Amino acid sequence: MIDFHNHILPNVDDGSKSMDMSLLMFEYAFKQGITDVVNTVHYQHPKVEDKTITFEIINEKISEMQKILYESNILINLHIGSEVFYLPNLLDIINDPLATFGNKRYMLIEFHPENIPLSHKEQFFDLKMKGITPIIAHPERYRQVQENIYLVSEWLESGCLVQVDAGSPLGFLGKRSKLISMEIIKNNWCQIIGSDAHDNNHRNFCLKESIEYINQFTGEDKSYLVKENPKKILNGEIVNIDIDYPDSIKKTNVFYNLRRKIGWEKKI
Repeated sequence: MIDFHNHILPNVDDGSKSMDMSLLMFEYAFKQGITDVVNTVHYQHPKVEDKTITFEIINEKISEMQKILYESNILINLHIGSEVFYLPNLLDIINDPLATFGNKRYMLIEFHPENIPLSHKEQFFDLKMKGITPIIAHPERYRQVQENIYLVSEWLESGCLVQVDAGSPLGFLGKRSKLISMEIIKNNWCQIIGSDAHDNNHRNFCLKESIEYINQFTGEDKSYLVKENPKKILNGEIVNIDIDYPDSIKKTNVFYNLRRKIGWEKKI
């Protein structure tokens, strides 16, 4: 399995607080069958405004951590990445190698939990025109999505991908996040599951437990959410999505109309 979203490097952002904590988290991940971990350090988030975070710094820390893992016989491959906090500057940062994945084809983006600015629509459209696919981090945790789940379908219609936190279906992130995440997954509106691990206690790696629970309540094998899809993203390959709607939903959103106008297809 590949964990696509976590904050595992010690003393870098609001994640792991020490090397000992990171090693405990990695040991737990390895026992679950996780083979690859993509560290997604917070990028331009208010939480890290007092820290210096650059590709060079993170790359060096990843290299050091990788060496320690192998010496500790924890056979997990590390990958560099970030979780970009939404600001209306996404086109300005696309040349920073820390801001994108997969040969500059994907960007993991999070919003403030209480605010999804309207400006994001134009920003996402512009990213797509540059060949970069936005990946929406944990939409089930945003208040506006909890009030209107069909915002997720709009993102998918615009050509975005969706990542759900592994702890959400398990109820670790609250009742509302659990209910919304289950609905997103049942609708096949999710392409990636990531742990969003921060520590070795309340927010640890839980991919195995989560995917087993998801398989149980959907009655389907959803392992591609933690295997094939994240691997394709790391390799810069296309992730195909088929967007299904309940009969009650009308495709009248702005993204859908824009997509039809310029001839986008569901393959992104």
